[in-house]
Amino acid sequence: MAALRRKKRFPRHRRLKWGRVMLYVFMTAVAAFMAMPIIYLVSSAFKPIEELFVFPPRFFVQHPTTRNFVELLLAVSGSSVPFSRFAFNSVFVSSVTVLGSVVLSSMAAYPLAKHRFPGKDLIFLGIVSALMFAPEVTQIPRYLVVNKLGLIDTYGALIIPNLAGALGLFLTKQFLEQIPGVLLEAARVDGASEWTVFTKVIMPIIKPACATVAMLVFVAAWNDTFSPLVFTRSEAMKTLPLAVQTVAGGPGVVARTGAVMAASFVLTMPTIVVFLLLQRLVLETMVHSGIKA
Repeated sequence: MAALRRKKRFPRHRRLKWGRVMLYVFMTAVAAFMAMPIIYLVSSAFKPIEELFVFPPRFFVQHPTTRNFVELLLAVSGSSVPFSRFAFNSVFVSSVTVLGSVVLSSMAAYPLAKHRFPGKDLIFLGIVSALMFAPEVTQIPRYLVVNKLGLIDTYGALIIPNLAGALGLFLTKQFLEQIPGVLLEAARVDGASEWTVFTKVIMPIIKPACATVAMLVFVAAWNDTFSPLVFTRSEAMKTLPLAVQTVAGGPGVVARTGAVMAASFVLTMPTIVVFLLLQRLVLETMVHSGIKA
């Protein structure tokens, strides 16, 4: 009888509700813990110089200031090239690389996923095998090819080598595998050409995959310091990460600690904003591509 009274007092749905609440509390705590480095980065970017060297270190800023960003502009603008030129180079190179990578990945993944032709499996095996190689392995061959094509010190050297990405093609193909072939056959029966099927049927469906590829390519292109360092000679072709990297090195780095914190903030925020804008589509891609997020 006592057990029956306890069951009546605490129904099953109430126990399940409390279990879900505890799960949400735990996941919120884990998310807050993982966000601590980003919060500390944002806080440090607005700290005055005396708070940056206080001991023990303070997690949150007490007297926020924008002086660090002014020092960053002064440090970067010390060269003959204005800060706006570095920013334009980064935005232009990243945008064109993202657009080109999305178009090439989707166009290459479509025949691999929805058409039959000799050597298809061998081609896809080679693409997957490319994922095993670290970027450092291809640096010397990439330089030789870019130099042979006469692209040194041009935007083409910063964009073209980064367009064909094996990971983007793999994700797009895996997403396309989930699209039923009946849908494409119905479009062909209605008289649609392959280009019409690709542009009117395939592209609207694979928006999540395109968003994922765009996010991954943007992060890689925005943070790339190898390409502008090796493939460019004039200061006018340098990108923002490479220009800001000079602030963190060289003599007097202690005096420029605030500028370094502001530089880290400037370089990190665009990637975070892009992820927040595309996170829903990215998670959808992970589900449909057979990858657990």
